[in-house]
Amino acid sequence: MRDDIPISAKPHARAMRQSLTDAERKLWYALRDRRLQTVKFRRPAPVGPYIADFLCVHHKLVVEADGSQHGENAKDNVRDAWFANNGYRVLRFWNHEILTGQENVLATIAAACGLSW
Repeated sequence: MRDDIPISAKPHARAMRQSLTDAERKLWYALRDRRLQTVKFRRPAPVGPYIADFLCVHHKLVVEADGSQHGENAKDNVRDAWFANNGYRVLRFWNHEILTGQENVLATIAAACGLSW
């Protein structure tokens, strides 16, 4: 899987890590350092031709924090289909969900990893 990552994706992911939105920063604080019941996440991480906002390799889970630009974006459907075809599950949360209802977001992520909350 790491072989099909485009060369340009790594610097782009690095740049994304340095410019997180408020929602991404808040979610990363809750997921980093195995804070979600020892589940390890990476933040903007290249996966195939795409960059996932948050990635748990062990559970093959991609977590996306979406702003208004993702409202009816057809590219997201293609991207999600690629992840699904490669064995990944995608969870999408709106930024306002993360900022105002973080407990529910974390409970959903934990359930997707097979953990009790």
